[in-house]
Amino acid sequence: MTWDETTITVRFNEVDAYQVAWHGHYVGWLEIGRMALARRFGLDPFQLVELGFLGPVVQLDLKYLRPARCNDSLTIRTTLEPCETAQLIFNSEIIAPDGSRLASGRTVHALTDLDGTLQFRLPEPVAERVVALQRWARGEAS
Repeated sequence: MTWDETTITVRFNEVDAYQVAWHGHYVGWLEIGRMALARRFGLDPFQLVELGFLGPVVQLDLKYLRPARCNDSLTIRTTLEPCETAQLIFNSEIIAPDGSRLASGRTVHALTDLDGTLQFRLPEPVAERVVALQRWARGEAS
């Protein structure tokens, strides 16, 4: 499976009194990676709204393995998990400069119309983008 990679640097204001990155920032870092991947395929929140849909987070799982520290250059790896329902499921990893995993995460986004009505199947314009992303993730030519 192919992962999209985004690099960030841990800033001074992101570390706590223990001199490690505060745990809440990891959620924001996952979002940075998720937005980068989704944007490439027309699926970021703003692009979804243009299509007439919303993708609110309905589940977030995050496992912390090792701490990040100030000035660490981290790689956020993100991919889209295949799903049979009208959801977008992003899997992510936060990778340290030495290549080790610092954290792994998963966000599940339900798909609704702009009035909040839950969708049970991916609408065609969204489905087309999801298929393109999944082909890319499998390493297939587009």
